[in-house]
This record gives sequence, structure tokens and C-alpha cells, in this order.
Amino acid sequence: MRRRARAVLALFLALPALAGCAVLERARGEWWRLERGPSGQAPDPAATREAVAQVYAARTVGWRGVFAVHTWIAVKPSGAPAYTRYEVIGWGVERGVPAVRVNRAGPDDHWFGDRPARLVDLRGPRVDALIARIEAAVAAYPYPASYRTWPGPNSNTFTAWVGRAVPELGLALPPTAIGKDWLPNGDVLGPAPSGTGVQLSLWGVAGLLVSWEEGFELNLFSLVFGVDVKRPALKLPLVGRLGTS
Repeated sequence: MRRRARAVLALFLALPALAGCAVLERARGEWWRLERGPSGQAPDPAATREAVAQVYAARTVGWRGVFAVHTWIAVKPSGAPAYTRYEVIGWGVERGVPAVRVNRAGPDDHWFGDRPARLVDLRGPRVDALIARIEAAVAAYPYPASYRTWPGPNSNTFTAWVGRAVPELGLALPPTAIGKDWLPNGDVLGPAPSGTGVQLSLWGVAGLLVSWEEGFELNLFSLVFGVDVKRPALKLPLVGRLGTS
């Protein structure tokens, strides 16, 4: 029994360490030389006339990438010749640059060396109506000129805001999306980012979330521990998901 407990403890310690080492190895490089090109996950608009809505997540730059991911949204209406990418970025906000950025990069580009994970991929005629609502949610985001790395509002606060406004996305943000639990306007109770449950959050620092898409999550100082029932997996700080994708 003790051996089994030690093995489980060793696993829980080793996985975050491995995740941290991988991110720090990338962080040691010159960030401006890191891969920024397409990852090949967004269909070519020249060959795909149907509407597309996607959400991506990639490890952040530098040491922060040990703990957190950066998320963004990319949309293409039916017949559109190009994608529109929406995200929140903190660089330059203190100098008056808007936090909400549009088309700063391609829809599925690597984020400073990290290949993004595709969280949502919706296509077809019904997606045009969702894109209109996504764009309305972007325009209504309550912090267009504000950014705070922790506990929010940040890039993940923005993506979660859009997810709550358009629950048809079924957006289940990873536990490493620090800032997703920052509820706007000082609210302590609200819908989960997926719109399939509820969450209690104390300014993004602590809280609980229960929903069909996300499962059960406990937030302690923005470190999320949880269980995904729909797609069986453990949710852990640093590592993210451990189980089915």
C-alpha cells in the first residue's frame, strides 16, 4: 500500500517537473527566433468555403509557460477569403495600446515555438450565426484596454467571456488557462465558460466549477485541480489534462 502511494506521489511530482522542463527549454531560446508559422490546423480558406470557428491554446512565452497557456479565437464566415483572429495581449497596454488585438497573427500560428492545441473546431452553415455572436461578444468585452497577468483580466478571461456569450461553442478551457475564472464586473457566481454549468469564483483566485463540458474543478490561487467526467481525465496545475483528449 505504501509503495503504491509512493508511486502515485512520484507520478504527480514527475509530471509537472517534465512539463516545466519542456517549457523552460523553449524559454531559453531567443524568443524572436522561435517558430511563429502556421501549424496546419486551420483549413485553407481558398479551398474551404464553409464557415469555420476555432479556439486555440498554446503555452505562454518564457517562465510563465510553465504555469499557463494563451488562448485565442479564429473565425471565417462562409466564402470569406481569410480568417479573423481575436485575442487579448498585454504587451503595450500600459502605453495605451488596446488589449484586444485583431489579426496580429495567423489563425493557427505557433505561439513562440509552441504548437497550439485546437480546443474548438466548428464548421458548416450554422456557424455563420455563431460568428456574428462571437463578434458581438468581442465588441462587448468589458476590459478592452486592461490587462493583468494574474489573476485577470487577461487573454483567457477574454476567451472565457466569449465562450459564456456563445455556449454553442462548447468551450472547455484547459486548467492551465489561468484567468478564465475571473468573472467580469466583480461577480462571484456565473456560468462556466462552456455554458453547461456554473462556477463560484472569488476574483479568479479561488473557486469551484461544476459543468458537463469541464467536469469538476477546484481553483486554489488560480491553480486548478479537477476531474473531467465527459472525457475521462484528471486536471492538474502545470500539466493540464491527464487522460483522454
